[in-house]
Amino acid sequence: MQVQQDRYCATAMKILLPAVTLLALTTPALAEEAEGEPILVTAQRREQAAQDVGIALSVIDDTVLAQRGITNVNGLADATPSLEIEPAFGGGAPQFRLRGVGFQDYATNNAPSVGVYVNEVAQPVPAMTQGLLFDIARVEVLRGPQGTLYGRNTTGGAVNFVTNRPTDALGAGATLELGRFGALLGEAHLNAPLADGVSLRLAGATQQGGAYQTNRDNGRSLGDANRLGARALLAIRPAGSGFDALLDLHWGRDRSEAVGLYLLNDLPTRAGAGPVIPADRDRFATGWGISPRLAADTGLDEGAKPGVDNDSRGASARLAYDFGAVTLTSLTSYDRLDRRQFGDWDASASVEADTFFGSEVEVWSQELRLAGSTGALAWTAGAYWSQQQLDERYFSDFIDVYGTYARVTYAQEVESLAVFGQAELALSPQWKLVAGLRYEEETRELQGFGSAFGGAQALPPTDARTRMQPLTGKLALEWSPADDLLLYASASRGVKSGGFTTYNTGDRSGIEPFAPETLYAYELGIKSQPAPWAQVNAAAFWYDYRDQQVLSAVYGANGPVGRFTNADRSRIAGAEVELALTPLPGLLLAPFAGFKHGQYLEFEDLDVPASRAARQAVFVDRAGETIPFPRWSAGAQIAWELPLNGLTLTPGSTLTWRSRYPSWLGETYDIPAYFVANAELALAPADGSWRVALWGRNIFNREYDLTRNFFTSADIAQPARPASYGIRISAEY
Repeated sequence: MQVQQDRYCATAMKILLPAVTLLALTTPALAEEAEGEPILVTAQRREQAAQDVGIALSVIDDTVLAQRGITNVNGLADATPSLEIEPAFGGGAPQFRLRGVGFQDYATNNAPSVGVYVNEVAQPVPAMTQGLLFDIARVEVLRGPQGTLYGRNTTGGAVNFVTNRPTDALGAGATLELGRFGALLGEAHLNAPLADGVSLRLAGATQQGGAYQTNRDNGRSLGDANRLGARALLAIRPAGSGFDALLDLHWGRDRSEAVGLYLLNDLPTRAGAGPVIPADRDRFATGWGISPRLAADTGLDEGAKPGVDNDSRGASARLAYDFGAVTLTSLTSYDRLDRRQFGDWDASASVEADTFFGSEVEVWSQELRLAGSTGALAWTAGAYWSQQQLDERYFSDFIDVYGTYARVTYAQEVESLAVFGQAELALSPQWKLVAGLRYEEETRELQGFGSAFGGAQALPPTDARTRMQPLTGKLALEWSPADDLLLYASASRGVKSGGFTTYNTGDRSGIEPFAPETLYAYELGIKSQPAPWAQVNAAAFWYDYRDQQVLSAVYGANGPVGRFTNADRSRIAGAEVELALTPLPGLLLAPFAGFKHGQYLEFEDLDVPASRAARQAVFVDRAGETIPFPRWSAGAQIAWELPLNGLTLTPGSTLTWRSRYPSWLGETYDIPAYFVANAELALAPADGSWRVALWGRNIFNREYDLTRNFFTSADIAQPARPASYGIRISAEY
């Protein structure tokens, strides 16, 4: 019956949705600028019109998040240029890359190249960013090094999530979305004034179902979501007091099944002594299995599916007082993640590469800022402290291929202290000088890292430590020769933390720290509105990369050992353009495109096959080789609001195209270029009290992968979701 219903729905969508799929991109929010209503952002820690900020940024509003079906941070990669977010082995450790600057690591302990913030609070551990998104007002994606206005220092950029703030009006709302494969997404909120200047906002969401993969052996499904999230915001702002407080309590639970992997090539099990599992012709086929030993060691059931058992919770308090000349802001936060994740990285019932992460993460942070403006000068200065504590268990079961079982346990503590500031000086009505500095002291301590193989201790508990004291900064010049025109040039220096490789190793050299990486970034940009109905933003950049962190190997006492290393010098250059056009009343056309290219300039890398053959370290010069990442990204959005008997009918579409993603592992693991089209047909009254939308995603059923890799004997890939369609109903009171 379900199959027949899917066929009927598919036929209807094939007729309806392509009819509204034309051209399109990034965010309906951009239409507000093109129509004269400025988009306000807080990218520079104060409220400004996006077109007045001399940095490359994209703004994605709640409408686009819904249209694109973005329910976690990973989906943003399709909504903005030059951003890739790859799910490592299909798991819970996202690998961020912005303008080619990224860090490919499936472990939990290292810092990302792109900072993720929720209501100004940093999420410095990538696994902490995988919660359910809900009640979001907008997302700001900042490209380029950040640090002079942010507590954390990043080389790639920052992603800021801003949730809806409580207001002094009583109101409530809810959204229910039903889709193919039994998918359900529900969200609700309540806004209530409690007293003069005091208001409360409660919001919650759930995501269920959606499995589109099946076990090739027994037909069992895999991939159902089971996520819950809740947030309570209390705003206190007594009239005339100068005091402004926002208290944030949030909680999340994730019991979702994993998105499975499929076999790119034949898998000879048990190192060739077992049966051969043919490569999957059906990319939505998968497989899994768990050994009694791993089940007993982790508390999992022997019939467990790959998936997660995660709990998160946290709180923050933003307190601000306006003294008139200056404003003092204090931001205190605490976040915790308890993660249990089982992954089957060989995509089969054979135990070739089964993994388990047991992570307990705690992050405390405190930030103090002073900000003021006097005539031509606006400034911000602050101090930031944070402490992270990670306790990790990482188990790898290779019993069928290597006859062994690996256990890695360790703790890591990170403490960071920074002072930062930025000033903007108006040299004249047309010219502005911007300068910022940041000094940081960060210490990372790996505590008791130990590994065992087959029950035998390979590396006894060992400590390691690394420290950095970088000075980073920014210098920019902005010129506004006319209204609605801003040109800017900037130079900045960003630094990403060093760290440790915490994979399976029996050699102390495998956990020796790798160095911080440094990025010198140079950018030219323009933000313009040449006509009341047109907005054109563009930027070109050139990056001088020092000590780029690259996953490679070092030669230890027992041969090559996988480890992150540093490439002495690299270079990345590129450009982006974003448009927002409203040529007819109610019609929005918003395309974007991004290009980037990178190359190693100085990089002596270990040649692993040659080193094994020679039984000593053999190096290869990779100078001149291309840094592997997609060169092109493009997309668009179209929306046309059509009056219809007192209602508004809005056909809309979003498109995404990404060029080939080459892999440093070889051509087998390259991800081919792909194109995806989504479409929507919505109906709502003028007052916006309700909205009904029919939607389709990947409406042409393009087959493409989100990641490709190998682990031990298996070449695997994670497929993207096939064509999906459904209905979304929302109401506001």
